[in-house]
Amino acid sequence: MRACELTAHELRDVVRRREASVEEVVRSSLDRIAEVDESVCAYVTVARERALAKARLADERLARGEPARPLEGIPIALKDNMCTKGIETTCSSKILRGFVPPYDATVVGLLESAGAVIIGKTNMDEFAMGSSTENSGFFPTRNPWDLGRVPGGSSGGSAAAVAADEAVAALGSDTGGSVRQPASFCGVVGLKPTYGLVSRYGLIAFASSLDQIGPLTKDVRDCALVLSVIAGHDPRDSTSVPREPCDYLKALVPDVRGLRIGVPREYFGDGMSPAVRAAVGAALKTFQDMGAILADVSLPHSEYALATYYIVAPAEASSNLARYDGVRYGYRSRESSDCVSMMVRTRSEGFGAEVKRRIMLGTYTLSAGYYEAYYLKALKVRTLITRDFDRAFEECDCLVSPTSPTVAFRFGERTEDPLAMYLSDVYTVTANLVGIPAVSIPCGFGEDGMPVGLQILGKHYGEGTVLRVAYAFEQAAGFHKPKPTFRESRGGCACADEAGARGGSHGEAGSGGSREGRPRRSSGREEDAQGA
Repeated sequence: MRACELTAHELRDVVRRREASVEEVVRSSLDRIAEVDESVCAYVTVARERALAKARLADERLARGEPARPLEGIPIALKDNMCTKGIETTCSSKILRGFVPPYDATVVGLLESAGAVIIGKTNMDEFAMGSSTENSGFFPTRNPWDLGRVPGGSSGGSAAAVAADEAVAALGSDTGGSVRQPASFCGVVGLKPTYGLVSRYGLIAFASSLDQIGPLTKDVRDCALVLSVIAGHDPRDSTSVPREPCDYLKALVPDVRGLRIGVPREYFGDGMSPAVRAAVGAALKTFQDMGAILADVSLPHSEYALATYYIVAPAEASSNLARYDGVRYGYRSRESSDCVSMMVRTRSEGFGAEVKRRIMLGTYTLSAGYYEAYYLKALKVRTLITRDFDRAFEECDCLVSPTSPTVAFRFGERTEDPLAMYLSDVYTVTANLVGIPAVSIPCGFGEDGMPVGLQILGKHYGEGTVLRVAYAFEQAAGFHKPKPTFRESRGGCACADEAGARGGSHGEAGSGGSREGRPRRSSGREEDAQGA
């Protein structure tokens, strides 16, 4: 078995026993990217030379007899909305093309201090707005299980990279399910931590009261390992909560006997595919067989969650994205004669359709006369939803639900119907509105052999319980072990059509010229960026 196919905790032991050097481990992941990413399109930028240089430094440390760190030599990918010093950070948007941050996000510093090696930046829906990675300003990413289907979004690049063994682990950001839904579609583990547990310093903001960075990994043990490294108080983030560091690996006990697991009846209504219902039902039976107590609970205001989310999130996005005007960052239109027209043209040319749609929605709901009618009312409903969860957690240790009502859908199926696309997040947005932790783990396979995800939600700072329940199920069921097949189903992949619509063949991405940032050509751009 190649190094890139191992989990992080397996690789960590390999490096500690000196059975492979860090450079060999990193080269294995880079070779895998060169082998399959032309098909998967998970990466916007591959930091090959930087990663190899870091790997050699790690080998020198170990050769001097220094102890191995928690993530020593583990190749990790980052969603392209986390600032990386010397590496271009684009949010998969034309408007940020050319932006090279002068600093690292806090999570990047924590990962590298723990020995991890950053190997690249992954594709995403532009500014994290989308559920399929079709809204990337550069090119769509494909699902490794079926290249004709989407990987989910907006962390679709990170999830696809982990599923395809192009990274041992990855970080994504979750604003309404953007870690968990792609984890479900790609058959990997994805965790959204409690709001405030992981620093957002250096994360390019979408909706500030909802965003949270989380790990995407091959199994639950890796998820606990990465979370233990990135969680912690950061004085540079005003929303970071002062808490003592925690080793979440200690929570991984394969035993749920006596735990009360709530099953919200509102999450099992119409709209769920029969295959997803069957897989989640079988998972509930597994919990019962392991000695857990299933409890019927109600979250009566959940039906308003999606509408609430799509008022709060665009409102905050319209404010956060006001800074991209051609003056401070990235792209600037050259077709203007004065400052005002330059800003107008820059934003018109730089943002994609979905981002413009949400900026307009958010600006409208925050405008005079409508703030009270929409935004303020949405905040009140958010409080009611939070109280529903507080009551449910008085009776239960955690809640379980499907992660998504369907398996991964085909390219183009929902691009013309934004409401259908938004429904992909119907089971995940509540965790962001309430600020609680939630993890998605593989729980079976649905239509055409596509992965199905099970969501486990916990109390605030209840990551230990969430991971314990997830680990117990994973050990009993083993759905994390099968590997993707890289087949392409009938109906084909719409990537080519989409790329063509943008003015180029697939992979050339006319709108953003993104193939310049794709793996084989990125090293030069990276060197340019570092030079800048």
